[in-house]
Amino acid sequence: MSMLALLKNPFRQSNLIIAAILVLALLIGAAMPIYAGMMDDQIAKLAALPAMLLFAILLLYDRKLTLTLIILVRAGGDNILELTRFSLGGYQIGVGGLINAAVILISIMLMLERPKTLSKNVVVVWSVFLLLSLYGILVSPAKPEALRSWLALLSYFSIFSSAFHFINNKEDFRFCVKLALFSSALPVLYSFIDIALNHGQGGEEGFRLRSTFSHPNVLAFYLTLIIPMTFYILKSMPVGKNGLTRLFLGCYLFLLLGLLILTKTRSAWIACVITFALYGVFFERRYLVYMVVLGVVALFIPGVADRLSDLGSGNEVVTYGKLNSFAWRVYIWESAWHWAGPSHYLQGYGLQSFKELSIVFFPSAGKLKWGAHSVYVQLLFEMGLLGVGIFLYLYVQVLREFRKLFSFDRLAGFFLVLVVLNFLICAFSDNMLDYLSFNWYLWFILGAGCAFVQTHAAPVRAQAAPFAAQG
Repeated sequence: MSMLALLKNPFRQSNLIIAAILVLALLIGAAMPIYAGMMDDQIAKLAALPAMLLFAILLLYDRKLTLTLIILVRAGGDNILELTRFSLGGYQIGVGGLINAAVILISIMLMLERPKTLSKNVVVVWSVFLLLSLYGILVSPAKPEALRSWLALLSYFSIFSSAFHFINNKEDFRFCVKLALFSSALPVLYSFIDIALNHGQGGEEGFRLRSTFSHPNVLAFYLTLIIPMTFYILKSMPVGKNGLTRLFLGCYLFLLLGLLILTKTRSAWIACVITFALYGVFFERRYLVYMVVLGVVALFIPGVADRLSDLGSGNEVVTYGKLNSFAWRVYIWESAWHWAGPSHYLQGYGLQSFKELSIVFFPSAGKLKWGAHSVYVQLLFEMGLLGVGIFLYLYVQVLREFRKLFSFDRLAGFFLVLVVLNFLICAFSDNMLDYLSFNWYLWFILGAGCAFVQTHAAPVRAQAAPFAAQG
């Protein structure tokens, strides 16, 4: 473009776009010293801004691709995203929060672009649960934390509804399962680094593997989702074909089981045992024998027997006595129940109220705010009997959807039911609703499963329509 042409028509659209880009570049350049000062010159925080700009460009380019990439890498992001957090007006924000907002936005945009028929009953119960949770913000003694918790719940629903835009047939469902499986690559690879760097640490509990997650329990619960899905892909492959792939998946499954053992998360162990036991009962009895053999072998792994025997001591509250982890949970649950008033049994004390009020009702709290370490206790305290009832009914509706799968894909239906069962087991003794990355994968798989049901139901409705018209 010559200078003469620019002077003749300075307001051409292309000229204005170039000018806007130059002005934006100058503004960003001028703001960088200020931004660097706010970020304390830390590399991870400094990289947050360009990362967000690239993410915004990708979001504008292809929303479905953006969500696919988020699902693919989010399992490896907890520790990295934590490094990008900074304080703004007294509130901690970071790239993770912006990704959460993007997931919600993508869900809305996908629905507006191409409305999909969702599982009506599940969506209705989800909506009621979100509305009740919204009321929980209003009565909460910790409103900023309550709002953050509600947005996390909204992102879980967004992931669930977005999964419907991936599914048109069985192969699409398998793609979604494989996408969740591929997401485990980063945590699995980093596990070897975690073991190499920290295997001699861990205090009284010994080393507990956490890999890319914020806590060993989160990795364990993530594995209770990935292991059944890996097993499903393996068992749904045609016999006698894809020999190398089957061999790789079999070895990978053993590796995942080994990593699960190293997390030392007992509730996840129980969920995994139930997975293979039920498969053995309903499909292949030889797996019951495999379980017994592997169970005996596992007892010889350092730390496993100690982790199990730990439940036999420290079960009574005594002065200067140390409780085991389960007895400690029972103690905090009893403390909350004895403190709570009957007037709050129905609607609870509001979102995030358990942690906020734990310094009041829990004798061993000290100055720390403790979570409930049980989804059911947490919901009972924060949202009352209404919250617990709606929460459980939500999973009842999901299971009712998966029951339809047994008529045309028994194996998929079985493993999806196991995923729900594993979650409900682990939810008994941990803060499962607080583990965002895990819940995203959970609800993506559950959404894909419900969408798979819808793809089969759609042809049935289409075939029934002509008969209805004739009537």
